Amino acid sequence: MPHALYCSNTDNATLLTLLQTSDAHIAATLILQHLQHCGLPAQAVVWENAQATLEHVPPSLPDSRYLPAVVDALRGNDPAPQVYLLPAGAELPRQAVVVAAGDAPWQALPADVQWWLDIAGRRLHEVLDSQQQQAAIAQLEQSELLQQALFAIADLAGSVQDMDSMLRGLHEIIAALMYARNFFIALFDAQRHSVRFIYFVDEKDGQLYHPDEELSMQSMRNTLTLAIIEQGIAVRGPSTEVARTLGLPSHQTQGTPSVDFLGVPMRRDGQVQGVLVVQSYQRGVGYTERDSAVLGFVAEHVLNALERRQQHEALEQRVRERTHALAQANAQLQEQIAQRERAAHLQATLYHIAALANEGLDNEAFYQRLHHAIGELLNAENFYIALVSSDGQTLEFPYTVDTAGEAAHTRPMGHGVSEYLMRQGHTLLLSAADLQRLVAQGEVSIPTASGTTASVCWLGAPLLGPQGVLGLVAVQSYRADLVYTREDADVLTFVSHQIATTLQRHRQALALQRLNAELEDRVRERTRALEHEIAIRKDIQTQSQHQVMHDPLTSLPNRVLLREHLQRALHAYRRDAAKVFGLLYMDIDRFKLFNDNLGHPCGDAVLCELARRLQACVRSPDTVARLSGDEFAVLVDMQSHPQAAIRVAQRIQDAMRTPMRIAERELQVSVSIGIAISTDKYTDIDEILHDADVALYRAKTAGRQRFVLFDEAQNDAALNVLDVEQQLHKALQQQELVPFFQPIVRLDDGQTVGYEALVRWQHPERGLLGPGEFLPIAEETGLIEAIDWQLYRSACLAALPWLQAGQFLTINVSPRHFHNADLATSLLALLEDTGLAPAQLHIEVTENTLLGNPAQVAQTLQQLQDAGVHAALDDFGTGYSSLGYVHRFPLAMLKIDRSFVQELDKSERPRSAAIIEAVLGLGRALDLSVVAEGIETASQRDSLQAMGCTLGQGFFFGRPAPARHWREQVAAATKLHTI
Repeated sequence: MPHALYCSNTDNATLLTLLQTSDAHIAATLILQHLQHCGLPAQAVVWENAQATLEHVPPSLPDSRYLPAVVDALRGNDPAPQVYLLPAGAELPRQAVVVAAGDAPWQALPADVQWWLDIAGRRLHEVLDSQQQQAAIAQLEQSELLQQALFAIADLAGSVQDMDSMLRGLHEIIAALMYARNFFIALFDAQRHSVRFIYFVDEKDGQLYHPDEELSMQSMRNTLTLAIIEQGIAVRGPSTEVARTLGLPSHQTQGTPSVDFLGVPMRRDGQVQGVLVVQSYQRGVGYTERDSAVLGFVAEHVLNALERRQQHEALEQRVRERTHALAQANAQLQEQIAQRERAAHLQATLYHIAALANEGLDNEAFYQRLHHAIGELLNAENFYIALVSSDGQTLEFPYTVDTAGEAAHTRPMGHGVSEYLMRQGHTLLLSAADLQRLVAQGEVSIPTASGTTASVCWLGAPLLGPQGVLGLVAVQSYRADLVYTREDADVLTFVSHQIATTLQRHRQALALQRLNAELEDRVRERTRALEHEIAIRKDIQTQSQHQVMHDPLTSLPNRVLLREHLQRALHAYRRDAAKVFGLLYMDIDRFKLFNDNLGHPCGDAVLCELARRLQACVRSPDTVARLSGDEFAVLVDMQSHPQAAIRVAQRIQDAMRTPMRIAERELQVSVSIGIAISTDKYTDIDEILHDADVALYRAKTAGRQRFVLFDEAQNDAALNVLDVEQQLHKALQQQELVPFFQPIVRLDDGQTVGYEALVRWQHPERGLLGPGEFLPIAEETGLIEAIDWQLYRSACLAALPWLQAGQFLTINVSPRHFHNADLATSLLALLEDTGLAPAQLHIEVTENTLLGNPAQVAQTLQQLQDAGVHAALDDFGTGYSSLGYVHRFPLAMLKIDRSFVQELDKSERPRSAAIIEAVLGLGRALDLSVVAEGIETASQRDSLQAMGCTLGQGFFFGRPAPARHWREQVAAATKLHTI
């Protein structure tokens, strides 16, 4: 039934408000209010907006009750709903309707109501058209803004800014499009399975990620970022709802939950390359579907910009690297040219100095020319030469040039800087502070307040002759801008040798000139003059012969003179068997350490002191000679004392027990001696030298610091070494060297934690040989490296199938391997080739290994530790510096030497037990594993366990066995566990 109308007059105020409003929602509300005032039960005003969707007022209207019918009416479908249609002009693209509860048609409405609704409907259409136009304008403005943003992104990609500046620019561009106070860019590396947040700005979680941090996918689990990358979809809404959409547990996601979250993937060829994310923590500030579309559209261009920037930076990096390489090559070339020029200049100067002796110059001209020659190599504005008088009591200064006017004069030998240098016997480079320190120590005495005390730098080199120091040549500086360098010291040292030789030749030439002059002036005493000249020549010849036949460092007879004496002794013995003699052949134990660690001057001092002590241990008929390096020999006359050779060897060993005072430190030097006694079998001196050398080898093999008398058994053993060496070469080719394994177990439950690989020789004739029968020969002949590498490979391959999780394999690494700087690289390549994980391998080194080249060994062990390979110090506690190695080298395990463990079975064992407890305490303090070696009895195991030792190795747990034995044992244990 039609609704009754009670509106007799138009509400002009309502109509005026409606005509003034520009908001469709307000206009619709006014229409409903007016109809209600007129008694018309209208429910809602409904219209189609610019996005072709329906809007209605009031918002609380249940859509399911009215809107389907309204849609049909707006689309022109039948039957028509019970609505009041608001008239609309033909040019309007849509209609607005008033939904009513009854069925009153338009024609049934009073005229004033129709008039009012007609005006209201027109006004509503005008408002809707205006809003549509404003929406179109806003969309155009947004499109223009988006276009500008894309242009800005392209400009950033091609700019010269660094990556950080470009990323900040991208952030500013996106912030102009939407709310982006919290924004980040994450890139995904599919090959490395990692994510990197190259840009991260967040007011809540500002320090959550770092641009240089590469995060694994495992560490990014349950994060919105990784979920967007993996699922490849854009998401929008509160972070908790987004987490549910992506199938994530919202309580486990990282970062602060956001009020609104918008993330879009960046794609390239259908593959997700990264993520763009903006988020808001403020209520009322969020993102729309349009923001999602804009960010998704911008994402591709951002990815293009990033890739262009990364390619540009990669190109610049390659250019920089190439430029740096070229610069280095050019610098090296320039350095080589400079070195060659310096070498040529130095050689020319040496030739010049050598020629001075033959030019017939007087002393003044000679020294001036010498000064000029040195001045071409280094600054010599203050220069002097000092010479020791023939009686050694005075110091003469034949030539001095000093800008400060400090002229030096002949003086008695005292405690000046010149005398100090000659006492030291090597080049000295002293600063003013060094000079003051020497004065304070009483080494140097300077009588005046001028001269040397004012020197900023003093450099001097000794002039060495056959009989010792002849004098010195020195330069000094009074200016702070002139300081001599170590390179200058090397040059002066090198030149000083030539100066000394030239000076001696010049002296000889002057002496010869004086002799000639005297001969001319003393014709009547010709005979005496001739005799005097002959005597001088004999002295010179004797001196030259002495130089040829004696060692220049120690002044001992050299190898040539020793062979002459030895030849005479052999001839005398063959004529008379009673003239027995002995030959002591010796060298210094570990002499290379003195040269490497203390320098060659200290090594020379050790050789000189040894020569002095050797001469003090022999009688006048005996001959002490230096053969080469640290090799010495003593020829002993034994015809009156049959045990003389042995007594001399004992005296030498006793003399070496006193430490040597070298370079302000005490050195304990020892020698090994081989003795050969003359017998009828010797027909040549080389046979005697050979046998003495064989005995020396036996002395060093037996532990050094001893003497050994040669016998035929030793000679047979030496021949056997050659035979074994040839067989070892064949064994390497035939793969006869096989790995055996000994378990390392936990003492509390006997469970195996690892195995030590030990080498055995499956000899085709002698059967299975232990390492003691061939490894010393392999070490001596240099085959140990080839044997070790073959063992390492075969051990890794053999242990790989049965080595269980958490267990490790240990191998012994010889000191020779650490001479190769590529040891770590080669060992890691072997692990990669065999398939054994680095964490499953431990290497065992001895203290001798660490002592050989500490810096190289530490670097190699650190490289292996960084790759996961740990190092163990074997035979710990048997050396003299074990504690020093524990903190100097990257070690993970200590192995207590079996000698301490075996003492535990004895009734009195306080020292061994104390040492073991100290090692265990050290291991606990430094977080090092400790393994006790050589456990053979249950009581030893129980004692170690009571002390707190957790790991052990020895016959009590298992003897070394081939891989087959342990593979079967592991298989049996696994089967039993399964059952």
